[in-house]
Amino acid sequence: MTTSQLNGHVGEGGGGRGADEELRGGQPPREMAVDCPSELGARTLPLRSSAQLERIRQHQEDLRRRREEEGRQLDLNASLRLRKLAQNPHAVGIDNPTFLQDAPQPQALCGAQSQALLELEELLLSLKQVRSCLSDQQSQNDVELVLALLSKSDFQSALRIHNAVASSMQQPTPPFPLTQQALPLALEVRSLVQASQSKDGLELLGLLSDTQLQALLQAHDGVAEREMEPESDPLEGETVTQWGGETVKIVRIEKARDVPLGATVRNEMDSVIISRIVRGGAAERSGLLSEGDEILEINGVEIRGKDVNQVFDILADMHGLLTFVLIPSTQTKPPPVKESVVHVKAHFDYDPSDDPYVPCRELGLSFQKGDILHIISQADPNWWQAYRDGDEDNQPLAGLVPGKSFQQQREAMKQTIEEDKESEKPGKLWCAKKNKRKRKKLLYSHRNDDLDEEILTYEEMALYHQPSNRKRPIALIGPNSCGQAELRQRLLSSQPERFAGAVPHTTRSRREAEVSGRDYHFVSRQAFEAELAAGKLIESGEFERNLYGTSSDSVRQVINAGKICLLCLHTQALKVLRSSDLKPYIIFIAPPSQERLRALLLKDGKSPKPEELRDIIEKAREMEQSCGHLFDAVIVNTDPDRAYGELLRLINKLDTEPQWVPCSWLR
Repeated sequence: MTTSQLNGHVGEGGGGRGADEELRGGQPPREMAVDCPSELGARTLPLRSSAQLERIRQHQEDLRRRREEEGRQLDLNASLRLRKLAQNPHAVGIDNPTFLQDAPQPQALCGAQSQALLELEELLLSLKQVRSCLSDQQSQNDVELVLALLSKSDFQSALRIHNAVASSMQQPTPPFPLTQQALPLALEVRSLVQASQSKDGLELLGLLSDTQLQALLQAHDGVAEREMEPESDPLEGETVTQWGGETVKIVRIEKARDVPLGATVRNEMDSVIISRIVRGGAAERSGLLSEGDEILEINGVEIRGKDVNQVFDILADMHGLLTFVLIPSTQTKPPPVKESVVHVKAHFDYDPSDDPYVPCRELGLSFQKGDILHIISQADPNWWQAYRDGDEDNQPLAGLVPGKSFQQQREAMKQTIEEDKESEKPGKLWCAKKNKRKRKKLLYSHRNDDLDEEILTYEEMALYHQPSNRKRPIALIGPNSCGQAELRQRLLSSQPERFAGAVPHTTRSRREAEVSGRDYHFVSRQAFEAELAAGKLIESGEFERNLYGTSSDSVRQVINAGKICLLCLHTQALKVLRSSDLKPYIIFIAPPSQERLRALLLKDGKSPKPEELRDIIEKAREMEQSCGHLFDAVIVNTDPDRAYGELLRLINKLDTEPQWVPCSWLR
């Protein structure tokens, strides 16, 4: 099975392609023109006498002058949104004839509203002429009643509204809305006219404050929002048709040079199959490509029978609107399931460039031991899709990381192969170089001495914010002579009201001036061994035939007192400490370079030998290799003052920021 990356960049994807490669592309924003409704056409007017037309024009001129004398235009230029709407050259609407009565009329007298006014005036003149010609008093009274009705302002307003609605209903298409923000604009106008003292301003303020008008505008905005929604691009989408005797679907997607499409392909015989849709890419957002689809053509170029490396070369120069001819997958597409995001802490380093099994090296997500990963898809149990914590905004496309069971299986296989190679080596020496340096004989004994009893992959995590009255204990880990004991003592001395140490247990006899419960908890050997068997001791050991240890109850006493418990522990104590309910925060104190470490020890009056310095650095490397996945933070002790400041900063951060902790701690 051969593979390659489909990439929109010329020359990319040349090396290190994995089992299936990436289709890169994108979908830039589109602009769309919105059709505007046509204007109202002129209507043919009935013939009238010159005297009638002159009286009508005189009446309209009187109305215009009276309105100019009484009214005053309201300045709304302070509203930026109104100004923007007014200046929009593409804003096209239809004049509402209801409100055209007071506007100056052209001499041509065209439009539905002009005709409505002319018809009313003509009717009034005709009735007056009829009345003067009648000799019957009863008939004259009837005409008077009709004239009185037609002269009422309410009737004339109703007639204008009727004509406006009728005119709108006769249009071939309804008017297109100018805005979907009518209610916000009305409220903005209301705020502008609140200080107005003019008659028109007060009237407008009353209208815009009416709840019924506001409800009408809100309904208008709801309808306008649906009317103004952009139509789908007919050039982009999916159609199903027949092609060469097969049912195919034609998919059109915009592809940009620098925006990943987010799909990988593989070869199956002569076919090129879409094998994976990656979260966050244009392919996943469009929903047009599916896993298992076979690609037949891209922009008219035949794909079947080509190696995926050739497909990559074909697609490299393509951008813009791409047309894919696909044979749909015969597999039943399961209904979409919204997967919950799982947060894990990586317990191993991963570099996809060194992984021959990764489906696509360009999509592989590198991470280091201790990184937090957000797993967004486990649909493929072998290759999860994930983001590194903090990269979600900068990296829209998810990356591939090995699944937990897959990683465990291949690590187990790797260990088996290495063990077989070791056993086949001839002349293996079962001996070790003895260390002649005199050491303190302090031996630790635990139920779980082997920290490597299982293959480390991922640990599910959750955010936790420590309560103000229950501080997390701080465990300092590191080789001897790296300064962890000095840092602990400095904290205890500088802030005794905040920090405290756990009182250890011992089986030795109490000395003069020692106080039980303050210096040590003095217990019998039988009681000590019972505590050890019950798993209540975080660490324990024997020195000069006396047993020593730190119990979880001693740490809990410090926490219950509202203080932060400071511990200096051996790495063998970490597993017991983390399996308790104490929720420790573990900080690794690492040595600096060999030269800097020598200078620091000389400053403390010590004269280490070169081999001793190398032993310290090698011990730190071994501790990080075996227990680095358990560390919450690392401080390189290049300078005691800087290390102290960094330690204090990390401890203070526990009060202000939530921290990732194992989910098992919160259950």
